[in-house]
Amino acid sequence: MRVIALSTLKEIESLMDASPNSPEGARLDVLVALVESYERKHYALDLPDPVDAIKFRMEQLGLTPKDLEPIFGRRNRVYEVLNRKRPLTMKMAWRLHSELGIPAESPIRPPAEYRAA
Repeated sequence: MRVIALSTLKEIESLMDASPNSPEGARLDVLVALVESYERKHYALDLPDPVDAIKFRMEQLGLTPKDLEPIFGRRNRVYEVLNRKRPLTMKMAWRLHSELGIPAESPIRPPAEYRAA
């Protein structure tokens, strides 16, 4: 299977400059869809825990809890979320996505301790 995968990736690479409305562009779309499907099936990655995703993004952007107040509200609410004492609301999740660029799937995923309950 690995030989097939390598040859497919080489073919995808050779088609990267293809025009979207050409037969080569259509072939590229099909090959990419097949590779994505294969990777989802065989190499599925779990989304990060919502709080871990927030903390990671804070570190990337150099943000402090005070910087999250416009998203969460008061500072005590920020700390409650970061300490896993308060679950995210859909409004918070949407704002994390739209304002910090956190993929929406991550903040709407319940944290591990809520999933286990």
